[in-house]
Amino acid sequence: MFTYKIFNNIAKDGLNILNENDFHINEIDPDSLILRSQNLSSDDFNDSLKCIGRAGAGTNNIPVEEATNKGIVVFNTPGANANAVKELVVCGMLLSSRGIIQGNIFSKSLSGQDSSELNKSMEAQKKNFKGNELKGKTLGIIGLGAIGSLLAQTAEVMGMKIIGYDPYISIDAAWRLPKNVEKADSIDHLLNNSDYVSIHVPLVDDTKDLINKESLKKFKKGAKLVNLSRGGIVNNKDIIEALDLKVIDKFVTDFPTPELVTRANNFQDVILLPHLGASTKEAEVNCAVMAAEQISNFLNDGIIINSVNFPSIKLGRKTQYRMVIINKNEPGMIGKITDEIGYKNINIADMTHKSREAIGINLIDLEDEPTQELIKNIENIDHVISVRLCNKI
Repeated sequence: MFTYKIFNNIAKDGLNILNENDFHINEIDPDSLILRSQNLSSDDFNDSLKCIGRAGAGTNNIPVEEATNKGIVVFNTPGANANAVKELVVCGMLLSSRGIIQGNIFSKSLSGQDSSELNKSMEAQKKNFKGNELKGKTLGIIGLGAIGSLLAQTAEVMGMKIIGYDPYISIDAAWRLPKNVEKADSIDHLLNNSDYVSIHVPLVDDTKDLINKESLKKFKKGAKLVNLSRGGIVNNKDIIEALDLKVIDKFVTDFPTPELVTRANNFQDVILLPHLGASTKEAEVNCAVMAAEQISNFLNDGIIINSVNFPSIKLGRKTQYRMVIINKNEPGMIGKITDEIGYKNINIADMTHKSREAIGINLIDLEDEPTQELIKNIENIDHVISVRLCNKI
């Protein structure tokens, strides 16, 4: 039996998975945490904590480095909310192009007019809300992961030309891209040639203020920028200056700040959304289900998929006795661990080891149940962080 603690509202479909796997709530010393936007600190890392499931893609609300040092696996759910974000990007491009918001405000101001007056007013003013179509325009996508590649597919169907930039693109993401996507060698090339730019990268040191005064100089004049990724990726002060200078035409963002709210109240070139990117019932369910499955797979079998700090690892069960050993990635660790098992005359039926930067993990299936003495001996090996059994009955 394992335990979990919930932060935020987690979709019932995800919690049902944990409950069906004999997980129980423990508010004091849980084995796992499942959360959305809750900001965690090291104070939330109780002694029994083994993993954290983030029902969403970003993990900047979790102290990942501290979790790694303690051997705590941090999962996220890339792709679970991709369709929700993709659809809102398309909406953002339309809102920035067609005078929809302005036309709606005008239409609501016609209260009290009869049908004839309404028609005259609308015909007289509709030219003020004329916009442009997306078909034939060029969309630049920065970041071609789950969301970026899905956006590229949709934009192609809509008749847009697509330029993509992602120096770290995975093979899986590359396969998902439409064949006609132009792969930019530099972000400058993308900015120079795009009518619309949409950002889909995580907020890390390398992407903070990615869109700033210097990069804004590279934008095609009159371009529209959509940021549904993270607020810190765009420097708002520089964006407002670029809008003043007509370098870019519109800025759509899911991350309002006081200066952006002031701008939106005085001009029509900023469109603000209140963190709606993944706010659909479908996305919340998808994220909760994926996070719960990852937690359950790890605690029951040591399987890791979609971790931001641990390597992916998987091993089909050969016996009912499985050891999950987490260690610092130091030379000779596998030999030291298997030597201890050999000293106890226990046969290893199967095993696998994976490492990622400073951390390593081992899944070892044993023919016989290990003794507490063996477990203690492995725990005492230098650089071993944790040892636990995942026994199947």
